[in-house]
Amino acid sequence: MPEIGVRFRLQTRAYRAHDPRWSFDPTSGQGAAITGGRFNVKGQAALYLSLEPITALAECTQGFANRMLPLTLCEYDIDCTGIADLTRADTRQAMGIRELDMACAWLTFQRSGRTAPSQKIAQRLINKRLNGVIIPSFVPNIPLGAVNLVLWRWSDSLPCKVMVYDPEHRLPVKG
Repeated sequence: MPEIGVRFRLQTRAYRAHDPRWSFDPTSGQGAAITGGRFNVKGQAALYLSLEPITALAECTQGFANRMLPLTLCEYDIDCTGIADLTRADTRQAMGIRELDMACAWLTFQRSGRTAPSQKIAQRLINKRLNGVIIPSFVPNIPLGAVNLVLWRWSDSLPCKVMVYDPEHRLPVKG
């Protein structure tokens, strides 16, 4: 029996707005490994996805009202096991996770050389052998219900299969 809020299997579509310079490798997670992120420390690859296209765009601009730089929006087919749904209060409570820690100012912690509470949550879940988490979006002024998927383990096969949808081969290949 899986833990409360841990999905045995998540099959869905997800979206990511990429800097076009990274569009040749839309499933790498290396950008997050280089910079770190809310749910990964520097050096830890992570694939940040949204469950709605508009959320993917909002995540890329972080809700700022300035002009938007060029982006490449990709759709993914997801078929993963071992995903904790941290949008659910019962899951967070069962796992001892505070929403305040998930929503922390992670970049401020990282810039001061400290590990953010959200990154500590991620490390704890990675150590439990989870493949990823479903989380609320923390973009300022995002509509309620905007949700993201963060993966720490994925490949082009099960148990955590992620495939970019590109039937016409429009995405560039690394050359």
